[in-house]
This record gives sequence, C-alpha cells and structure tokens, in this order.
Amino acid sequence: MLTPPVNVAVLGAGAWGTALAISAARRASGAGRVLLWARDATQADDMRHERRNTRYLAEVGLPASLDITADWQAAIDHAGRDGLLVIGTPMAGLADMLARVPREAAVLWLCKGFDKTTGQLGHEIAEAIRPGGRSGVLSGPSFALEVAQGSPTALVAASPDATLREQAVTAFHSDSLRVYTSADPVGVEVGGAVKNVLAIATGIADGLALGLNARAALITRGLAEMTRLGVALGAQPDTFMGLSGLGDLVLTATGHLSRNRTVGLQLAQGKDLPTILRELGHVSEGVYSAATVLARARALNVAMPITEAVVQVIDGQFSPKAAVQQLMAREARAES
Repeated sequence: MLTPPVNVAVLGAGAWGTALAISAARRASGAGRVLLWARDATQADDMRHERRNTRYLAEVGLPASLDITADWQAAIDHAGRDGLLVIGTPMAGLADMLARVPREAAVLWLCKGFDKTTGQLGHEIAEAIRPGGRSGVLSGPSFALEVAQGSPTALVAASPDATLREQAVTAFHSDSLRVYTSADPVGVEVGGAVKNVLAIATGIADGLALGLNARAALITRGLAEMTRLGVALGAQPDTFMGLSGLGDLVLTATGHLSRNRTVGLQLAQGKDLPTILRELGHVSEGVYSAATVLARARALNVAMPITEAVVQVIDGQFSPKAAVQQLMAREARAES
C-alpha cells in the first residue's frame, strides 16, 4: 500500500533538481505540494518571475504549481516531518547538505559519484553524518531535459527503509516517470558513479572513430568492471542488470546529452581537460570520480582496466590513442 500524499522540497536548483521538481509538480491530484529551493536568492527571484530556470534548464517552463524559494528554513518546514527532502546538488555538496537537514527528516539524494575528498559513496557519507537516519538515493537512466519535458523515463529509489521507498513512489511516480524500488543502495550508487567514468571511455572511443564494435565492447566490459567493484563493496549482482547499472550505463555512454561522453569525445579531439570543463559549464562527475573509483578498486583488489585507462588520460599520462592501444594489448583471458 502506498503512503499518503507527501510534500516534497527539492534542495538545489541545478538542471536535475529543477527537472525532477517540474516532473513532481505536474503530478496528478493526490500528490503533495512541491517546492524548489535555490541557494542563490537572485536566481530564485528570477525563476519565480520568469517561470523558467534560465541558468540551467532554459528550455522548459516551470508549472504554476511549483513553488520556489531561497529561504532554507521555509524549504525544511515545507517538507515537515512526513514529507521528503530531495538533495539535488553535485556530489561535492552532499555532505554539507546532509549536515544541515534535520536528523529526523526523510532524505533522498540525486547525485551520482564518489566524494573526491573522502572517497565515499552517498550512503557512506549519510551514515557518517546522520547514522541511522532515514535516507536513500533516487537514480537511473535520465537526462534532466527529457524528464522536464515529460519524456518517458524510469528511475529507481533505493533505501533500506521500505517506507521511504514507497514515499518516493508516491511523490514522483507518474504517467511519464516510472519509479521502481530497491533495497540495494550500494549497487544503485556504484552503478551511478562508475557509469560516468565508463561514459568518458566510450566518448573517447567514439571520438577516435573506433567503430560500433569498440563501443559495444567497452560498454560490456565496463559493465563487468562496475559489477565486480559493486559486489566487492557489498552490492547485489542483479542490481547491475537494472536501471541504475546497465540502463544508466547505456544512456550515459551513448546519449548526445551526456556530459561525461562529451568530455571523452573532446579529449579524443585533442582538447585539454581544463578547457573542456570550462566550456561544458556543468559538472562532469566522471572526471572528479575516476581516480577515486580506481583507488577503491585497488584497495579491494578489483581489476578495472578501462577505469585505469580513463584516469591515465585525465591525468595526462597517456594520450587517448595510447590508452586504447594499451587496453587492446592486454593478454587474453576468460570472459568471466
């Protein structure tokens, strides 16, 4: 049985936070009210008056039912004890946000990656900051623009808390956005983090015009790397055949809206990384997570050769072409 309607406060008015708030605000009657919190008061004022997030998602108007504020306490009060707080910041801001929200609040986060400073996934950060708190992750194959436009999308809400999972379904499930549930936040988060790194690799292959065979091989062997690391961290293997594993990997590695794939394409074209990131204008989590993914894999004695090649390119140790040659020169082995 689904939970009663819940009010939702989305904390962070970037592209993805805005898109999810738009989708939730368009829900049929029976859902709670949705409020979008922006850190920048000027941005919040602009969004209220223009009914559009011109900074991050200018293509889609904001529904009249979506409330916007820069008042932190107003956002917290809006969700109340029975609502949902949804953190829409990049991974680098997750720890700060978790430290600010009430300890008793139900919290979901949207960011994907490993924290560059601590090397932790979202659920590890949450357990360190608010042990025993009600928390989880909402993830899956999704470009913000398509969600905001109402294109069919499927996500997965993962948490050990069954009530929180059902609250996420109640808040976000709609005719255009299907929300599945999972009790494996570790697997969902590993998939969401590692696929960004693998998308850079696939972008490099496409940028070098290596062909569709190479793309298929990278995605398939990348999925194997992702699964090995996830299982070593305590995830369920089946999770990686779902939305947050294979689904998100295919989307991010092949979709033209993928920022991480774009980084790989431009590295293959000879652009330097600082220029790519400056022109991108958005966070590329794969760039910031790659070295951490590799470090955690090495600590667990998990082989991740594609991830290692991406790190070598990002760090300037190898050119994209040399990194591919190194991968192809590895000794033959059994597939599994």
